[in-house]
Amino acid sequence: MKLSTKLIHAGIEPDPSTGAIMTPIYQTSTYVQSAPGKHKGYEYARSQNPTRKVLETAMAHIENGRHGLCFASGVAATDAVLRLLSPGDEVIAANDMYGGTYRLFTKIFEKSGIRFHFVDMQDTAHISSQINAQTKLIWLETPTNPLMNIVDIAAVAAIAGSPSSSPSRSPAQKILVCVDNTFASPYLQNPLDLGADIVLHSATKYLGGHSDTIHGALVMNDDELREKLYFIQKSCGAVPGPQDCFLVLRGLKTLHVRMDRHCTNGEAIARYLRQHPKVGKVYWCGFEDHPGYAIAKKQMRGFGGMMSFTLKDDSLPTAIKLLSSTKLFALAESLGGVESLINHPASMTHASIPREERIRNGLSDSLIRLSVGLEDAGDLIEDLEQAIG
Repeated sequence: MKLSTKLIHAGIEPDPSTGAIMTPIYQTSTYVQSAPGKHKGYEYARSQNPTRKVLETAMAHIENGRHGLCFASGVAATDAVLRLLSPGDEVIAANDMYGGTYRLFTKIFEKSGIRFHFVDMQDTAHISSQINAQTKLIWLETPTNPLMNIVDIAAVAAIAGSPSSSPSRSPAQKILVCVDNTFASPYLQNPLDLGADIVLHSATKYLGGHSDTIHGALVMNDDELREKLYFIQKSCGAVPGPQDCFLVLRGLKTLHVRMDRHCTNGEAIARYLRQHPKVGKVYWCGFEDHPGYAIAKKQMRGFGGMMSFTLKDDSLPTAIKLLSSTKLFALAESLGGVESLINHPASMTHASIPREERIRNGLSDSLIRLSVGLEDAGDLIEDLEQAIG
């Protein structure tokens, strides 16, 4: 099946008892057993739920993977991956990642004895230089949040899979590659096809698509890795409820048509901003002169609706005035919904990153991030025009 067909049908079967075409919401905490250990595949809803199982199957299909696991949030899914590690292990991560991921890494897992190296992954030599005998995981976003940098997934996977990538690396050493695919969605990018071991989604965003659920997901091919992550999932219990799974299942069915509009509108807004006399720099990976454009063209099927920009009057008061003046773009956290959002990363999504580190990595106090929705592009441009002034 092509992806647009998978999104509607993968993992979905009519309910056997009623013929309902939509997967029911199995709102139950436990399941009756005919005898101890004898059941219909379900024992307790923390371990298994039929609504969640359908979504996990669908997630695996649309990312061209074998196994899907769902979590209560994208951060909960991230937490599960990090729980694969042990004290003394090391992680190489992007230096311009989502602030919530950075906070989890530095405020929670560093206390457990895990060491993190944050590097500019646009040059994969920076990754190779940090690999040593303790390296167990490479964590990347592409496009990155919020600077829209592009990382070559296939090149990173090749480094992780090559024993010769570092002289201090053990020949038998396994380094996992996890890709946060939230910004691109499975419609635009499939990291497993490029050699990644794990794909992560904050399904709160494009997969759910309607700003009405919190959800996370992991997809992988390796059976042993799936069993380890499933053990963490059921043992730690950060699982989504059936209502949230139902909402993401509903969202998946329109992902392809929504993403097409996100991409079309995103391009229109990015090109409008770039020619505006009061706009400074526009960060959008679809520009032909973007440093990662060639890689984005190679590994993505479109450039999406996410972008950031600065004003020529690159001051915080001017940025705040704009952020407070839009009428269609709502000032809010999150992204990927049908409605357009405007965001101030320095005080919102990335506030947990120390200012000096943000500035060093190019995330200024005055940077503005847009999640371009499905409204009429002309109306969105008019809204930005009156807000910029």
